[in-house]
Amino acid sequence: MFDCVALVGATGAVGRIVLDQLHARKFPMRRLRLLASARSAGTKVRFGDEEITVELLEPSAFAGVDLVIASTPDEVSAEFAPWAVEAGAVVVDESGYWRMDPKVPLIIPEVNPQAIENHQGIIASPNCSTTQMVVALAPIHAAVGVRRVVVSTYQATSGAGLAGNVELESSIRASLDGGTHQPSTFQHPIGFNLIPQIGSQKHCGYTSEEMKMVYETRKILGDESIAVCPTAVRVPVAIGHSESILVETKKPLTADEARELWNAAEGVTVVDDLVNHVYPMPRDCDGRDDVFVGRIRQDISSESGIAFWCVSDNLRKGAATNAVQIAELLARKTVASS
Repeated sequence: MFDCVALVGATGAVGRIVLDQLHARKFPMRRLRLLASARSAGTKVRFGDEEITVELLEPSAFAGVDLVIASTPDEVSAEFAPWAVEAGAVVVDESGYWRMDPKVPLIIPEVNPQAIENHQGIIASPNCSTTQMVVALAPIHAAVGVRRVVVSTYQATSGAGLAGNVELESSIRASLDGGTHQPSTFQHPIGFNLIPQIGSQKHCGYTSEEMKMVYETRKILGDESIAVCPTAVRVPVAIGHSESILVETKKPLTADEARELWNAAEGVTVVDDLVNHVYPMPRDCDGRDDVFVGRIRQDISSESGIAFWCVSDNLRKGAATNAVQIAELLARKTVASS
């Protein structure tokens, strides 16, 4: 049981779901504090049957806090996380700032829970697009080894925060009204459009979002030899990232064997009946915590490849749920050591 838990970023899209999850999962804590910038400090946020006043995020705010769950921009996390650690708290961080730090474990509880033993005060939760892919890849990697992954993502606008969904709605309305829309969150109008760029240009013409999938996949699975070729696309969907994935394995694997592995895997739900038009779609996965796989088939261009379609709620398993699950690992660890 944690005496005091602090949530940083409670008023954001992910923070609101973290609050819901802490309440629904009956997270073991005596007291919850909400911290945010001066813009949000003083506002009241409902948690179960009570209203909690948001406090200012500053160094003194972490006095007496045991655990911090945070969903903030990278630069905010870079500043506040050391404050929290210095005050004696453990930080579960959703930002991208700490993920590739060699001293910081990058954790998906269904995949590498043992990595939590190595934390030095900060634990990172992966990028949303990486998380769902690695949950699906993990049982295959454990069984036959993953050699190479080719993935195209179809990412919801909520991946850019509340502003992303506001822009989706205004862009669609402008298109329906025959008008124009000036984007501010995305590079181009997103209504009835696809934008093949998420993040800034990085290595060899790949974007920052794409390179996250490369580096984070290797770190989580503990295998630097895995080759990943990603293409990240923003689509006019509010919630739910979809991914078309081709995985080349080190040993041959049939589609039926892959399906059996996924049926037995924690956190994975198979939805796969092409004849009856049954497969994962964002509208059906919204509000659910699993990673959903379907369209499972043999790669007809390779002797050792499996192609599949993967969908998950990017705000839940891709962010909030994974962070809360990490916090639950810490809670169990605390009980075991007491």
